[in-house]
Amino acid sequence: MDGDFRTTFVREPASLKQYPALVLNADYRPLSYYPLSLWPWQEAIKAVCLDRVQIVAEYEQTVRSQRAEFRIPSVVVLKDFVKPQKRVAFTRFNLFLRDEFCCQYCGSKGDLTFDHVLPRARGGITSWENVVAACSPCNLRKGSKTLKQAGLRLARAPRQPSAEEMQAHGRRFPPNHLHDSWLDYLYWDAELDA
Repeated sequence: MDGDFRTTFVREPASLKQYPALVLNADYRPLSYYPLSLWPWQEAIKAVCLDRVQIVAEYEQTVRSQRAEFRIPSVVVLKDFVKPQKRVAFTRFNLFLRDEFCCQYCGSKGDLTFDHVLPRARGGITSWENVVAACSPCNLRKGSKTLKQAGLRLARAPRQPSAEEMQAHGRRFPPNHLHDSWLDYLYWDAELDA
């Protein structure tokens, strides 16, 4: 993959490029780590006006309406708790995140695709337990063979991840831009280095 792998998988709307707001749940934890829970500044101001969020931190920049001036929020907290999803959706991105953006056969981090461990031609199904991230060369080498026939071994057996595991994986892959005002809210429960 060319460029930074993080931007390859997350397509940011243009409105998030300037002054995004980090969105925290009512317990002050991000709604999600990867992709990071961000709103465009317009949505954050709208939520403030509708009394759905509380502003925790602001950018220096302001915007004006006909009657008021607002500092742009950089961190907002939902007033009502949103229950986190327990089931992790089976998507290409979530598969790559589970496998930490590396080929499960050779460990390379570039040119990723996915592979059925038991090939579909041999009755394999598309599921968490049968699909892994693989680089193109390993995927081509394996083809519709079994692991033994292709002479390949898996780094880890594939399995369905829990929502907590996916949050932990997401924390290890921060997005390109982290505003200073967000740092206290992203990693506050991480273990401190001695």
